[in-house]
Amino acid sequence: MLKIGTSLALSSVFVAAGCAQSAKNVEAAYVSPSAFSGRSCNSLMLERNEIVRNVNSLTEDQNKAATDDAVITGIALVIFWPAAIALAATKDKSSALSVAKGNYDAITSTMEQKGCRLPAPTVQS
Repeated sequence: MLKIGTSLALSSVFVAAGCAQSAKNVEAAYVSPSAFSGRSCNSLMLERNEIVRNVNSLTEDQNKAATDDAVITGIALVIFWPAAIALAATKDKSSALSVAKGNYDAITSTMEQKGCRLPAPTVQS
């Protein structure tokens, strides 16, 4: 019985340490709008479009990692606790997503300050 309890405790530690969070829970890192201040509205729009594509791609990747982790966690806790080790195999992109969201916020802020035309938000969450 002690062996089962120890196994469950260890799997809980692996599960808690390895879970990727949903993209909507990833906060934007601070990026200074001054990084974009010397650019024209046209240049800002082109850069913003690239940032939007990056954020959306990272959002998809992060949500897939979070879903995969949830499935692996369920398997690990219910059926086979050594499956918790597989959590390390998912690619958590929360850091990259956080920076990309920060760039999106910064460029949007710069465009607003310059009076540039802003399209509707196209960033996924």
